[in-house]
Amino acid sequence: MTDATTRAPESAEIASPFSGVPIEITVCVGRARPLIRDLLKLGKDAVLLLDRRVDDPVELYIGERLIARGQLEEVEGEATGQLAVRLTEVADLRGGLS
Repeated sequence: MTDATTRAPESAEIASPFSGVPIEITVCVGRARPLIRDLLKLGKDAVLLLDRRVDDPVELYIGERLIARGQLEEVEGEATGQLAVRLTEVADLRGGLS
């Protein structure tokens, strides 16, 4: 039997010398695969169709690694109009990001 002082932390926050380093997360809302000839025709106000619908989940990546999925939301209050992502699924990152 172990006591509380010898158990591993249960919270998602783990002490690390890198815990204060910022990291870039890319949010993917969809993909498009136009032909080059069609891409060259695009101009201001052109519409590029994506492979997803507005209500479909977005994917969050660090580099090429999928780390989570979520729903886009508009922030209310002081930051009205700014986009945010409400996480609905999070990958197990305990094994690292490789």
